[in-house]
Amino acid sequence: MNIVERINKLKREKNAIILAHNYQPEEIQRVADFTGDSLELCRMAEKTDADIVIFCGVDFMAETAKILNKDKKVLIPEIKDTECPMAHQLSPEMLIEAKKRHPNAKVVIYINTLSKAKVLADGVCTSANAHIVVNSFEEDEIIFGPDRNLGYYVEKSTKKKIITVPKDGHCYVHKKFTVEDILKAKEKYPNAQVLVHPECDPEVQEMADYVYSTGGMVKHVLNSPEKEFIIGTEVDMITRLKIELEKKREKKKLIPLREDAICEPMKKITLEKLERCLVEEKYEVVLDEEIIERAKRAIDYMLSIGRERKK
Repeated sequence: MNIVERINKLKREKNAIILAHNYQPEEIQRVADFTGDSLELCRMAEKTDADIVIFCGVDFMAETAKILNKDKKVLIPEIKDTECPMAHQLSPEMLIEAKKRHPNAKVVIYINTLSKAKVLADGVCTSANAHIVVNSFEEDEIIFGPDRNLGYYVEKSTKKKIITVPKDGHCYVHKKFTVEDILKAKEKYPNAQVLVHPECDPEVQEMADYVYSTGGMVKHVLNSPEKEFIIGTEVDMITRLKIELEKKREKKKLIPLREDAICEPMKKITLEKLERCLVEEKYEVVLDEEIIERAKRAIDYMLSIGRERKK
């Protein structure tokens, strides 16, 4: 058997499910049971009846899966160098200090945060539903973090005062994109639509045709009658889009806004590490029971809003 066949065999034997983020390398996306953005994977982790959840992504994602599946074994194939730099920019101390300065504010934090920050939140959000979560609260002030560009995006959809913590929170991959990148891409591909992620700088968001979460990008590309798209997010988002187009037997031109838009921690998981993870059942995500309980409340709040909107 080749390595993919061995992984699939082990997965069946151990009743394991493999979840992969859209930014994972192609070989990981193709072997996964489910590929998606943060919200999609969050929901899938909650619904699964597998005994073992293997999360191919970065640290905060695996933590979130554990919070929603405290009685399941949650594994991440690589624990070293899979830290999300942005998630580590927001500390509990920053949120405590912000709450002191704004005692009447609610705290909404991006799912791209560590569990120790989530315990202090009133609600968690993703790039897809940040504006919905923010507007669900009656309070006029919202402490929001860690991504300031997502905060800017949310501000346009609310009358509330957004207090960003920290002031310079950002994703280093999306900070690479510039207005000049869009101008050059549009000059070369004048018929292509420009889709960018809300973690991009404000001027880049304003230059784009659409600002979407990764899940929003999938829906748009699959459903649009257009045939050319410039994608302004991590390069393996194009891998996800190509796989989805293959399923529909469609061909569309997908152009990365920057070839070097690479999230290095996302590339640390390989097929070899995934196989080892299944064989040895490591590395297991272990969280304190109190952290799980408190962080889950904020995540459950987000999920409850989604369920209400579907009614």
